[in-house]
Amino acid sequence: MSEPRPQRAAVTGIGVVAPNGSSTESFWKSTKEGISVLDRVTREGCEHLPLRVAGQVRDFDPAAAIEERFLVQTDRFTHFAMAAADLALDDARLPRSVTDEVPFSVGVVTAAGSGGGEFGQRELQQLWGKGSRFVGPYQSIAWFYAASTGQISIRRGFKGPCSVVAADEAGGLDALAHAARAVRRGTDVIVAGATEAPIAPYSMVCQLGYTELSTVDDPTVAYRPFTSAACGFVPAEGGAMVVVEAEGTARERGAPVRAHLAGHAATFTGASRWEESREGLAQAVRGALAEAGCAPEEIDVVFADALGVPEADRAEALAIADALGAHGTRVPVTAPKTGIGRGYCAAPLMDTAAAVLSMEHGLIPPTPNVFDICHDLDLVTGRARTAEVRTALVLSRGLTGSNSALVLRHGATDASS
Repeated sequence: MSEPRPQRAAVTGIGVVAPNGSSTESFWKSTKEGISVLDRVTREGCEHLPLRVAGQVRDFDPAAAIEERFLVQTDRFTHFAMAAADLALDDARLPRSVTDEVPFSVGVVTAAGSGGGEFGQRELQQLWGKGSRFVGPYQSIAWFYAASTGQISIRRGFKGPCSVVAADEAGGLDALAHAARAVRRGTDVIVAGATEAPIAPYSMVCQLGYTELSTVDDPTVAYRPFTSAACGFVPAEGGAMVVVEAEGTARERGAPVRAHLAGHAATFTGASRWEESREGLAQAVRGALAEAGCAPEEIDVVFADALGVPEADRAEALAIADALGAHGTRVPVTAPKTGIGRGYCAAPLMDTAAAVLSMEHGLIPPTPNVFDICHDLDLVTGRARTAEVRTALVLSRGLTGSNSALVLRHGATDASS
């Protein structure tokens, strides 16, 4: 008797809180139109810092989305995560009653690069300015990079497998891989994703140690990857959460399957060793293609990491060619993050959301603020490009050396494939 095939991991819900929109719909509208929302940093306490431009979430009211008892316990990055998780769960049509019926069938996995810097800074200022009695009890948990996983599971009553991924910026894609594998092992539903909130004085000072960070003060030229004027990246806050389900479970309850997490692989090549990232990223792509059973020529679009550092951009362009062969110079490549900023672990999650929406709408979003390409890439610029997108490749690299690649298949892909 043959063993049953493992369940395919399906994306059934998407929730986005981003600089260009605090809902999935507004995020996609701005993304497909190539609108750039990069602007001068306006967060209090940051005015004197050399980091001048970032992607800030300006139309998000946490009090309108999250109960007061959770707000006081959590940092802004967890506010984003809880709000995005709600959006994703609603989008997946997953009833709240599922918690009462089968709480151990739903888990959570998130990734974060730095945790709750704003909350931590505030409490430390209280400690040194007023004394230990003025430090709140939630300081012990709110700053922690695992806080979002914990708070989402507590708030929604999810008791299934819960975890957090600490794998540099590429951890965002790795979190999706963990979710997919949990589903294949038998968990019905995983809420997965990444959010960041690095636009606060303490967090920004920490980022100034990154030589790859752009300190240009003109938002139109501060982040221009794949051009001769590339001068680094600008950070962003926000992120995305997705609902990952066993395909059979989703179809049984009539939930639309928006995409499949078909293949993933990760490698490590060392901090700021951008020339070496060529080999590491190419190897990650090959591994993701192999797991997905996908030929290079089946990739319809690549969502690039797009660091904005000349050496790193060159390595990525070459890695795409190395892994995809001749198809690598012909496949459309895009980096919508140049319009919102590179949100560390959250960046590949927002790219994943954009990739799913790209497949659904037959539209490849452009790369804002980028025109004069100096690499052998078919980079989509100016305006969105109409295309039949059945399979997408999302790439991510971290500043300390992680490389990750994810293959997404369109939700309508035949279940036998």
